[in-house]
Amino acid sequence: MEILFITHKYPPTIGGMEKQSFELIKEVSKKHKVHKITYNASEENRFQFFYRLKKRVRQTLELNPGIEIIHLNDGAMGVFASWLQKEVNIPVTVTFHGLDVVHPNKLYQQKAIKSLKKYDGFICVSDYTAQECKNRGFADDKVYVVENGVDPELADIPVYLNGTGTKIKQHLKINKFKDKKIIVSLGRMTRRKGFTWFLENVVPQLDDDTVFILIGPNPDKQQALWKKVLPSKITNDLELAFGAVDESHTLYDLLEKNNIKDKVYLAGQLPFKDVMSLLSMADLFVMPNISVEGDAEGFGLVALEASVRGTTVLASGIEGITSAIKHNENGILLPSNDASAWVNCIKEQLQDPDKLSFQSENFRDYTLENYTWERMAEGYVKVFKQILGIEETQKESALNLSI
Repeated sequence: MEILFITHKYPPTIGGMEKQSFELIKEVSKKHKVHKITYNASEENRFQFFYRLKKRVRQTLELNPGIEIIHLNDGAMGVFASWLQKEVNIPVTVTFHGLDVVHPNKLYQQKAIKSLKKYDGFICVSDYTAQECKNRGFADDKVYVVENGVDPELADIPVYLNGTGTKIKQHLKINKFKDKKIIVSLGRMTRRKGFTWFLENVVPQLDDDTVFILIGPNPDKQQALWKKVLPSKITNDLELAFGAVDESHTLYDLLEKNNIKDKVYLAGQLPFKDVMSLLSMADLFVMPNISVEGDAEGFGLVALEASVRGTTVLASGIEGITSAIKHNENGILLPSNDASAWVNCIKEQLQDPDKLSFQSENFRDYTLENYTWERMAEGYVKVFKQILGIEETQKESALNLSI
């Protein structure tokens, strides 16, 4: 099978979707002939990429007449490349990650979604995203679910605590956490992540020997001027268009409260190996997402990364998170926005270190067995073959893939 992948989310830019695009193309290319047109921020800006895209697609198809199917990496790519529907006579598929389906802007829902429905196949990263597609009238027989994967080699990265100059030792002053129970979370200060909710409603009720470390870009102390000037409805729409509604300006106010300032540490952005080390050091990893209208957690890759590092994950049982974390299999799902449930579960988990360690190992093994980039790629290939009407071998048909 010969496939053309087109993506504007690709290294050297760093991010979850960039990682997913890279690993998908890499894994599929091991068994099939692959061509790719990718955005490289070091060579051109995004406007230039989209401006030159049609010419590049035409040239690639002319030079490679054996290409049987084209895949686009997300809904935004699908909108910008809608001309493909008339330009080519081979199937075109799109991956949906969550926000590219549920974005609340009326024009997007009326125009963009209508255009996206015309593609030949829709590969969703979670059951939640697939259902949101169906709720919007996407043809049921064109909607597939292929869950994201995680790199199993993450489990083998050593814990870097004693390396010369390592940021995790110098910046975090790791000795200050000696004899403390550590809860870690990772991400930007966006509303759907639930960090401010967690700081306000859960952290104050935790024991004094428990600290919460938040890894990610340190928030600005002052609210951006444009957010002060523009109406909240407009700022919310703009933030959603660029990824999510930001709540960073509220964090410092919360930290000044006497009941949590000694329990919270902002780690800021850390080198990758230090992030992996801190995930392994933690007793628990939390993903306390809350529901936000027009925004959504499409999957929850960071939860898998924490699980692979051998740390028990506690996560809100909402949206695409439930496709990444299976309750009592590779983590624990809790009701979103229920402080009592979160406090009770955290205290229960932390009271028996030996039991927690055993549980974390079992959860890690489940994640390593069921979530890999190779398995994800096999799922995509199975979808491509189904759309193309290619019969599978008996071995391929036996694969237990979520589609």
